[in-house]
Amino acid sequence: MIVGSIRVRLLIREAKSLKDKRRVVRSIKDRLRNAFNVSVAEIDSQDHRQLAVLGIAMVGSDWREVTSAFDRMVDALGSHPVGELLDYERES
Repeated sequence: MIVGSIRVRLLIREAKSLKDKRRVVRSIKDRLRNAFNVSVAEIDSQDHRQLAVLGIAMVGSDWREVTSAFDRMVDALGSHPVGELLDYERES
C-alpha cells in the first residue's frame, strides 16, 4: 500500500471576502475529489482571504499510479481559471 500526499498553495486574487474564498475552495475540493478520488482539506491560512493551502492525500497500490495522479492534479490546478497555483510539495 502506497500513501502519498501533496501540499498545494493557491492564490485566489478575486476573493474579496472569506465567503468568496470558501466558495472557490469548495469548488476546487469537489473537483479534485470527483476527478481523482482523493481526500482534500484546507489545512492552513483559513483566515487569509486570498491564500488557500490544501492538503491532498491518496492511497494506491503502485507508486507510479499515485505520482501520475499528483502530476495530473498539479496540471489541473495550474490551469484553474480562478485559483493561481503558487507552489506545491510532495510527501510520501
